[in-house]
Amino acid sequence: MRHLQVLKYVEKIARTGSLRSAAEELGITASALNRRILGIEQELGVQIFERHPAGLRPNIAGEILLKYIRDQIADMDRVKSRIADLSGMRAGHINIATTREVVQYFLPDLIKHHLSEFPAVTFGVNLHERGEAESSLLDNTNDIAIVFEPIHLKELQTVYAGTQQLFCIMSASHPLASKESLKIYDCIDFPLLLPKHPEGIRQVLDVIAGKIGITLEPALESNSLDLLRLMSQDSEALSFSLAINLRPDLEKDRLVSVPLDMSANQAGVLVAGYLRGRTLPVAAARFLETVNKNLSLSFS
Repeated sequence: MRHLQVLKYVEKIARTGSLRSAAEELGITASALNRRILGIEQELGVQIFERHPAGLRPNIAGEILLKYIRDQIADMDRVKSRIADLSGMRAGHINIATTREVVQYFLPDLIKHHLSEFPAVTFGVNLHERGEAESSLLDNTNDIAIVFEPIHLKELQTVYAGTQQLFCIMSASHPLASKESLKIYDCIDFPLLLPKHPEGIRQVLDVIAGKIGITLEPALESNSLDLLRLMSQDSEALSFSLAINLRPDLEKDRLVSVPLDMSANQAGVLVAGYLRGRTLPVAAARFLETVNKNLSLSFS
């Protein structure tokens, strides 16, 4: 602001104690700076500096003015910061590291809604294997990580953490389709379509099975969750899905979902966060707040 610039001249002289030194730092001539100070003193009707051989020193009137000036500068800095935050929230680029479970339904819907509100924000969504998503935060390649069953949790400043219900996906005509819930041992007599290691869903299924002394033997392994789900069509093969990745219109594919009964300590955890110790850009921080809000509402 132009009026603040004049006030900053006074503050600069008070800080340096020298008209010449202040002028050099401000990039103007000493005579021009002196004229500005004389103009302020004329407007106020009093001198604000004591002039002596060693330089200039604020008198009592000058100290009163300096207090006002410094308050004004601090207030303007706060205003600029808030405006910058607003601008950063409405424009910026956000890189998200995630895993297959999150990228199919939850994240696309959230990004579409965010873009409708903040069209100047841009996104990069980077799909990683389990364990790699959180590690990608270390060099700021990604701003945010949304992962199921993270391996390197110590690197994450967690904003959201919640368990995910696991569902068994099967043909609508499957012998188990009418069940209200299933145990893992209900599933092992049928062909199993399982994600490859080290996918989080596979980790959780192996833990559940291991608790009762079962080793899961897949008829098909794949890192494509879509392929596994579609292979359940019109067959007795079973695939699995997290609640966040559960297709809302399964019936169109002649499929149904039945929840897998598991104890709380067997459920996998979905985590959203950022690199511990990092200050996120405003746009990324705002979007992460939205992620937390939506996950908390959807999976409380």
